Amino acid sequence: MIKRVLLSLWVATGASTAHAAIEIQDFVTPGGINVWMVEEPSIPFTALEIRIRGGASLDLSGKRGATNLMMALIEEGAGDMDAQAFQAKRESLAASFGFRAYDDTISISAQFLTENRDEAVALLREALTNPRFDQFAIDRVRAQVLSGIASDAKNPNRIASAAFNAAAFGDHPYGSSLDGTAETVNALTRDDIVTAHQNALTRDRMFVSAVGDITEAELGALVDDLLGDLPGEGPPLPEDVEFGLGPGITVIDFETPQSVALFGHEGIERDDEDFFAAYIINQVLGAGGFESRLMTEVREKRGLTYGIGTYLIPKFHAELYLGSVASSNETIAEAIEVTKAEWAKMAEEGLTEEELATAKTYLTGEYPLRFDGNAEIASILAGMQMIGLASDYVVNRNDFIEAVTLDDIKRVAGELLETDALHFVVVGQPVGLDATQ
Repeated sequence: MIKRVLLSLWVATGASTAHAAIEIQDFVTPGGINVWMVEEPSIPFTALEIRIRGGASLDLSGKRGATNLMMALIEEGAGDMDAQAFQAKRESLAASFGFRAYDDTISISAQFLTENRDEAVALLREALTNPRFDQFAIDRVRAQVLSGIASDAKNPNRIASAAFNAAAFGDHPYGSSLDGTAETVNALTRDDIVTAHQNALTRDRMFVSAVGDITEAELGALVDDLLGDLPGEGPPLPEDVEFGLGPGITVIDFETPQSVALFGHEGIERDDEDFFAAYIINQVLGAGGFESRLMTEVREKRGLTYGIGTYLIPKFHAELYLGSVASSNETIAEAIEVTKAEWAKMAEEGLTEEELATAKTYLTGEYPLRFDGNAEIASILAGMQMIGLASDYVVNRNDFIEAVTLDDIKRVAGELLETDALHFVVVGQPVGLDATQ
C-alpha cells in the first residue's frame, strides 16, 4: 500500500516568500524494506538517508568504541579498492557519502547525480557489504579517535558531560562516551570491528528515505539492491535505564578561569501526550536564545555568562532535561542560584499568555524552514520514521503546537520542572560553591 501526504510550505527566500509543496510517499519495496520518499525531478540529483537503530549502544562488553571506529572505517576501502582508490572513485562520480555513529543509531547518507546513480549506489553497496577494514587503515583512524579522546580529557564541557552521564547511567551504554576510552580503543582488533559491522548494519531496525530525481519503482529496486544482502536481524537492544543521578552539586577541580556547569534531571518521552507542552516550556525557559528567560536573567540582567541553554533529550532508553552554562569562577555560584530560581518560577507559574503566543509563532514559523534541500528533507523523514511518527506528522505538527493551552503549560511545567531534583556538575575552580554529592 502506498501512502501519499502533501505538505504545503511557505518558505522565505531573501526579500520574497515562495510557496512550495512536497508529497511524501510511503511504500514497501519488493524486498520488504519500508521507504519514505519525495520525488523532485526538477534537479537531476538525489539524497538518500538510512538510519539503523542500535548504534553504539550495541558495543560489546569491554569493546566500547567499536561501533564508532567501525563507522569511521567504512569509507576506508571496500572490495578490491583501498582507501585511496575508493575515494578517487567516489570523487570521480561527484558523489557524497557520510557514515556516523550515535548512541542509539547509525546513519548512512548519500548524495548523487542522476547520471551517476547506478555507479554511485554500486560503490556505496560495496562499502556497506564488503568493507576492507585494512589494518593500516584501522591503525590510522584509531590514532585519530585516540587524539579526540585525549583532547576531550582537557575540555571542561566534555569532562562535565562524561561525569554527568557516568553518574546518571552507570554501566549502561549511556554512561560512557561512544568514542570509548584510550584503553578500550587501543585494545580493539580487526575481528572486533567486523563484529561491530555485523551487529550494527542489519535490516530489522532500518529506516530509509530519499528525496530527488527518482521514481518509486527506481527507488524500490535501488534500496533492495543496496541493502538486501545485509544481515536480517541484529542483537538485542539494551534495556531501558532509569536516570540515577539525585539532586546536588558535583565539583570537578580543573584549572581554568571559567567554570562550566552541566545540569539537569529526568525528562519526558517523545511520545508522551504532554511532549508539545514541554517543548514550548523549554523554548521559553532556555532554548529560545536571547528571548529565553534564562538568557534574560543570567546574561542580560546580571552579566554572569555569555550563554546558557536548555535541551529536552528523549533518548530511546532514557529521557533527560539538560542545561549548560559557563561563568567565571567567581560568579558561577550566582549563575547556578539564578538558574534554580528561574526553574522554580517556571514550575510554579508556567508561562504568560504573551510568552505562549510568541513561542507558538516562532515554533510554527520556523518549522517549514527546516525543509530546505533534498538532504535536509531526507534526514527529517528518516528521523520521523525512527521515532515512530506517521508521515502526516509534517502536516499536523503545527496543529499540535497550536493546541497547547496555558492550563496545559502550567500543569506540565509543575510536573516536568523539578527544581529539587536538579544536579549540577561543575568543572573549574568555583568560588563559594561546595560539592554536595
